Amino acid sequence: MGDAARKQATYDDVLNAPPNMVAELIHGVLHLHPRPASRHTRSASKLGATLDGPFDAGRGGPGGWIILDEPELHLGRQVLVPDLAGWRRERMPELPDAPFFEVPPNWACEVLAPSTAALDRGEKMPLYTAHGVTHLWLIDPLTETLEIYRVDGATYRAVATHSKNAVVRAEPFDAIELALADLWAR
Repeated sequence: MGDAARKQATYDDVLNAPPNMVAELIHGVLHLHPRPASRHTRSASKLGATLDGPFDAGRGGPGGWIILDEPELHLGRQVLVPDLAGWRRERMPELPDAPFFEVPPNWACEVLAPSTAALDRGEKMPLYTAHGVTHLWLIDPLTETLEIYRVDGATYRAVATHSKNAVVRAEPFDAIELALADLWAR
């Protein structure tokens, strides 16, 4: 059967995905990925922990954010699961009691893996832009890099790339210093 004749995946396919897989629905195609490996998980966990106190809880920083690990985002017909996402409280004043989020975050972070990097860059970045996610971070735990992007018109513009042991102030969380060495599994 040719590609044009294939049935488009639906949210039911996401719901019926194996429990050990991350399921995303992009342009009618179901994408299944294994749970993240240890370096990936370490980077996402450490970043979430670093941002939670000053930005979500308001301890030692400005507060005003809701920061979540692996939220399921419903952006139009797309179902995306970034490693981390953050909403300014002006955009989402209260955390909804729901299994997914229809309000796009202000910031998303994808931790790149060899199996997902092309999808994160090629398919998901344009969707984040189109749905008003103004800041995007791409973290690569294998090369120990952080790429920072900001919306500029209809696309993202690279703001900065930092690596290894750099200590940075990375927008939109530039109120604090972020020690990149803390993100890497060493």
